Amino acid sequence: MLLEQIADYAVREQTSKLPKEVFHHAKRAVIDWYASLLPGSRVAPVTLLEQALADELDHGRARLASGRRATVRAAALINGAAAHGVEFDDIWRNAVYHPGAPVIAAALAVAQSQNAGGEQFLRAVVVGYEISTRIGEAVMPSHYKYWHTTGTVGCVGAAAAAATLAGCNREQFMNALGTVATFAAGLQQAFRSEAMSKPLHAGRAAEGGVLAALAAAKGVTGVHDMLEGEVGFGAAMSVNPDWSKATKGLGADYNITHVTFKNHGCCGHTFPSLDAVIELRNKHKLAAKDIARVRIATYQGGLDVVDNYKPEGDYQAKFSLPYVVAHALIHGSVRLNAFGPDRLNDPQLRALMGRIELSADPELSRNFPRQRAARVEIETTDGRRLAHFQETRKGDPEMPLTDGELNDKYVELVAPVLGEPAARALLAELWVLETLKNVDFEHAARPAVRAAG
Repeated sequence: MLLEQIADYAVREQTSKLPKEVFHHAKRAVIDWYASLLPGSRVAPVTLLEQALADELDHGRARLASGRRATVRAAALINGAAAHGVEFDDIWRNAVYHPGAPVIAAALAVAQSQNAGGEQFLRAVVVGYEISTRIGEAVMPSHYKYWHTTGTVGCVGAAAAAATLAGCNREQFMNALGTVATFAAGLQQAFRSEAMSKPLHAGRAAEGGVLAALAAAKGVTGVHDMLEGEVGFGAAMSVNPDWSKATKGLGADYNITHVTFKNHGCCGHTFPSLDAVIELRNKHKLAAKDIARVRIATYQGGLDVVDNYKPEGDYQAKFSLPYVVAHALIHGSVRLNAFGPDRLNDPQLRALMGRIELSADPELSRNFPRQRAARVEIETTDGRRLAHFQETRKGDPEMPLTDGELNDKYVELVAPVLGEPAARALLAELWVLETLKNVDFEHAARPAVRAAG
């Protein structure tokens, strides 16, 4: 049975000798999560969630990004939503999945509620990533037609992380995953409006994972063939899932060492096109007035999400390939400031959007989701045709962010929230997480307590 193999791995990992490289990449994932969490915690829907769940705040042993006490489920829900709110969170490319938002939110809430140390917390993060990224691959690509992987598969990752911290045995771990798989939800329609539903997918996944794991630790049972059963997760949410991928390399090859970290503040499907137009802009010193036409050929799975020429508001703009490409050509980047009212209503930018043509490239479409690429041609007003093929995205495993670049991203996003001294103090602590006695930060900038010796 599939969950038996997965549970055997998870229980071993509670005490295994993890390679230093795995711990290093787990810390990178946590740093990247905080880079998304803190700005996301200061905007809707998270600010509204805190009001809606007021009865669950200011007591309990877990904490929100702001430092407020919270019940373990409220902390997982609110922090999970916050980490997905500004579209800067990490990606497991092969499953079109953002693992950090649900997995780390669940792990941190349970770690804080149980006064767990930094090493235990990192082990839980690793287990959550390893299990959920593989299950995500098993149900792709058909799963992505209707379902938001971060909301569905994210439930499993969150439960795996929480069950690891709860010290679940083999049977309990199977129960946790069997239960959480029936909680899985999150529809693609949430991407296609200005509504606030999409970040809630990550939050609900984190909350559901915590609930399933803590319940299993107390004896609540789950269906052990929920993934591959006749009317289970795979049958309902995928077409011919390949369950061999769910256990391939588990415990030997660590997916967490190959995670994509975002280098632009918008939907990841836009990234290869953005990387290409920024390369051409900078190489040829192009201004908006120089551009007669931009032709972008990329993969159909991405265009299904980002082919929007009339985005309404900041959220839709993050999922509009014409908008973010036009912004990058004018301003040279797409960061959080790309979605303020002045940029959204810029007539020069809107005019440039009308000169951008999108199409699906058959070869690139076939290679999705394993490859994210784009072919870009810019025709200039003086008759030049400038072309660039972006084979992968900056931030993908083939072109990763260095530790230094990750630090820069973190400071850029966190310093406006905490102030630069506090942001850098927290960053220093995150780089030595495995030495911390606990991860109960009173507020985001408070150093945790180091283990003796």
